[in-house]
Amino acid sequence: MSYKDFVPVTGVIVNITRGNDCCSQMVMMRSDDGIVNFVVGAQTQVIDDIQLRVGMRIAAFYDASLPMPLIFPPQYRAQLVTVIGRNEQVMLNHFDRNLLAADRSLQLNIAGNTMVRTSNGQRFDCNPANQTLLVYYSVTTRSIPPQTTPSRIIVFC
Repeated sequence: MSYKDFVPVTGVIVNITRGNDCCSQMVMMRSDDGIVNFVVGAQTQVIDDIQLRVGMRIAAFYDASLPMPLIFPPQYRAQLVTVIGRNEQVMLNHFDRNLLAADRSLQLNIAGNTMVRTSNGQRFDCNPANQTLLVYYSVTTRSIPPQTTPSRIIVFC
């Protein structure tokens, strides 16, 4: 699966209802830009298999290359969902051999306590360079590019 067209929307879940079938849910989220609806279906990958609940702060990624209805509030089909902490940010990007994001927006400095796992939760004991990574971090430097020591990395092999 290619993650290059995935676009994140971050916010707090305000409502969850059953979707069009028994295998999907409609998640209403309040983001900085207002209310956004996401369909979370059987094909949606939820990191850590966490059950979504009202009040959780999440990042939902949708594939911008897929067609979507032109309605208000916006409604997307979530491809990837992850729960994020209060002061935490996430980035999904391809990182090169120097752990620099493909769009040059973030440089990673991995510490000994950085938890590195695969998307199915297994330990990743190799160098995460030249991979698509979901990076969890809280603070960055003011340099160009910004640098961070992530608390957690999910590797999409």
